Amino acid sequence: MSAPQPDHGTGPLGVSPGRVIGPVAVLVHAIAEPSATDMMAPPARAAAAGILEDALRATAADYRRRADETEGHRAEVLAATAAIADDEVLRATAVRAVRDRGVTPERAVWEAIGRMVDEYRAAGGDLLDRVTDLHDVRDRTIAALTGIEPPGLPERREPYILIADDLAPADTVTLDPAMCLALVTEQGGPTSHTAIIARELGLPAVVGVAGATRIPDGTLVLVDGESGEVIVAPDAAEQATATGVITLPPFVGPGRTADGHRVVLSANVGAPREIARAVERGAEGVGLFRTEFCFLDRADEPSVAEQVAAYREVFAAFPGHRVIVRTLDAGSDKPLPFLTPIHEPNPVLGLRGVRTAIRDPAVLDRQLRAIAEAARAEGADVAVMAPMIATLAETREFASRARSAGITSVGIMLETPAAAITAAELCAEVDFLSVGTNDLSQYTMAADRMSAALAALADPWQPALLRMIRLVGEAAAATGTPMGLCGESAADPDFAAVLVGLGATSLSMVARALPMVGARLAGVTLEQCRAAAAAACAALEPADARAAARAALG
Repeated sequence: MSAPQPDHGTGPLGVSPGRVIGPVAVLVHAIAEPSATDMMAPPARAAAAGILEDALRATAADYRRRADETEGHRAEVLAATAAIADDEVLRATAVRAVRDRGVTPERAVWEAIGRMVDEYRAAGGDLLDRVTDLHDVRDRTIAALTGIEPPGLPERREPYILIADDLAPADTVTLDPAMCLALVTEQGGPTSHTAIIARELGLPAVVGVAGATRIPDGTLVLVDGESGEVIVAPDAAEQATATGVITLPPFVGPGRTADGHRVVLSANVGAPREIARAVERGAEGVGLFRTEFCFLDRADEPSVAEQVAAYREVFAAFPGHRVIVRTLDAGSDKPLPFLTPIHEPNPVLGLRGVRTAIRDPAVLDRQLRAIAEAARAEGADVAVMAPMIATLAETREFASRARSAGITSVGIMLETPAAAITAAELCAEVDFLSVGTNDLSQYTMAADRMSAALAALADPWQPALLRMIRLVGEAAAATGTPMGLCGESAADPDFAAVLVGLGATSLSMVARALPMVGARLAGVTLEQCRAAAAAACAALEPADARAAARAALG
């Protein structure tokens, strides 16, 4: 029988391919709510406040240690979560509750985090996905204060399918892909922590499965990370369909279609520690180098020298291949105390991306100078692009500053409908475009991409999104401007072929997806890709778009 279904009518969503079978292990955060009636006498409050501050600092330090031990999306978010534990407002609010009201340190943390959760939920957007991280900070700090075991993965001696309400990156640092067969969560969407982590580790995953945590431990389930099926107690016929995790030999470039049409296949990189995996997987360069790792988990801006050292490490790993650097994408779920508002009413529609650079251009200028210096030092082929462009004025401002810094190849990210609609005019100001499907989907569909209830609207096969990308592709083709794509959807082999049909000249993805995408493109012609794109754009529903594309691709 199938797992319990959500009541929003959209159904579970497969976010990482593979069809596996195994026993369930349910991840339960067992931190109980601290008593609201236990009070401390005034003489004990000052010492208790100090203990609370020490616990928050220890929690932040633990996140930083875990970030250093991992890579990719997990490392990036762990660093950001360390900043939550270090948040001055959180600390001051909790300490005040201890000193003024006499509540216990653990109760103070519970209440202070609860207020932040309410604020994040009210703000919506990317911050909704950080609620899981807030709860993780709360639970780990309370565990440190009370001496109980912190939340963690279930201990199993045999392979299992991990089920959780949601997964914080801290939950997955020690996740062993040899033991964990698949991930299933009640929350999340196609760009949630769970989805990204699953793709990085090559694990099948399904999100948005309401009631999944009610499945008893040890129950045999079948998980299909492509169709979104989660079958409880599958019968013999269903068990026979389990094919395991998809594995392919490493990608050996260059990327081409069957008839020789060139498509550059690059990796997304979020920190220097991810370089080895990208090189190992055969990446033809870096199509998205996220630079936030330099700025997160600190109270001040990194110096130019610090940035140069970090960037050189990445540039040196790809001699002869292009590295496209996205300038600082602060704001939304990555607020920085020295640049963006910590508490913004609607951060997803607020001061983020290039908007922070327009507001404080000195930070951008110093970053551009560091990128240019690092590129010269390594003799590297480096380009830069600005995130969250919406207007021609923003494009001109960014391009002017980048070229003044000595960077010769300048591009922009197309992540807003405004930029997609005016792409032809924007092309005249830059050397290349890069479509960011994660945010473009969110803003096109007016649907929070982190919401499990709206996961179906975040499906990259939505015809409206496909037609928006087609607009950009037509503008790029008309002006001779190269168009890349660096969203999570590029890791879907069929969708990658459709993107090529829509005009993409390069695709950037999590390194693990390169073999699957490379193999898919090598098996189809450019004409098939174009036919698949036309068929998908003509569809009225995501499922029909996917089916039509597959039929055209053969």
